[in-house]
Amino acid sequence: MLGRTYRKLAAQYHPDKVADITKKKQAEEKFRQIATAYETLKDDETRADYDYYLDHPEQRAYNYYQYYRRRVAPKVDARIVVVVTLILISVFQFLSAAQKHKEALDYAVKQEKYRNAAKEIARERGISLEGDFRNKKSRKEYAEQVLRQIIEENVDIRGGYKKPSIYNTLLWTIIVLPYTIYRYVAWNFSWFIKYHVKKEDYDDDAKSYLIRKNLNLSEEQFANFNDKERSSLFENELWDRVKFAEWKAAKEDEQKERLAASGRYKRYRRYMKNQSSLPVGLME
Repeated sequence: MLGRTYRKLAAQYHPDKVADITKKKQAEEKFRQIATAYETLKDDETRADYDYYLDHPEQRAYNYYQYYRRRVAPKVDARIVVVVTLILISVFQFLSAAQKHKEALDYAVKQEKYRNAAKEIARERGISLEGDFRNKKSRKEYAEQVLRQIIEENVDIRGGYKKPSIYNTLLWTIIVLPYTIYRYVAWNFSWFIKYHVKKEDYDDDAKSYLIRKNLNLSEEQFANFNDKERSSLFENELWDRVKFAEWKAAKEDEQKERLAASGRYKRYRRYMKNQSSLPVGLME
C-alpha cells in the first residue's frame, strides 16, 4: 500500500513532468518531501523514531540524535563488524608479542654468556664471523647478524616474551573454542572415571596437574622450573592437599622468619648509624 501510494505521488510530482521553470522548483521540493516521507515510513525503526518525535517534540536533543544516527550510521552487517574487530585485535596481539620477543632477543644478544656460547657454536659449525668483507663495519654487522641468528635458534625465550604465534591470538582461540570445550569435557570425564570411580593411583601427569593446580601455576610456568625444583615438588608429594597445606604453612613460616631477621638487621644497621653520628663526648 505504501509503495503503491509513493509511486503514484512520485509520478504525479516528478520534476521532469513540469515544463514551467517557476513551478519546477516547487515540484522538486514536493518530490523531495514525498521521497523523504517514503524513506521514513518504509522502515519500522525509522517510523518508530518519527512517531516518538510527534509524541515528544520537546525532546529536541534526543530526536536530533536519533535522526542523525539513522542517517550517518552505516548499514553494516554486525557479523562483519565482529569479524573485523577480532582480526584487528589479533593482529595487534601478534605485533605486540613480536615486539616483546624482539626486546628479549635484543637483551640476550648483548649478554656476554650468550655471545660466547654463540661464538662457540659458530666455530663448531665452521661459520666465519668475519665473512668476505674488507670493510670493518661490514664485518662487524655480519658478525652481529650471525650471532643474533644463532642466539635466536638456541635461547629458549618463554613467558610473555616468547616467539609470537597465531595460536596465541584471540581469533584462533575463538576458532578452536568448540574443540577446546570438547577436550575439556572429555578430559574431566576421563579424570572422573579414572580417579573417582575406578580409584586408580595418580600417574605422573595427574600429579603434575594437581601440583600446578595447588600452586596456581600454568603449564608454561610449571615448565619453567628446572629439574631440581620439580623433583622437590614431587618429593614433598604436593599433589596431596593435606601435605601441600603443611608444606605451604612451613614455607610461610620460613618467609616470616626471614622477614623478621631482615627487619632486625635493618634496625641494627640504623642503630649503629645513629650511634656513629653522635658527639664523641656522649659516646664516651
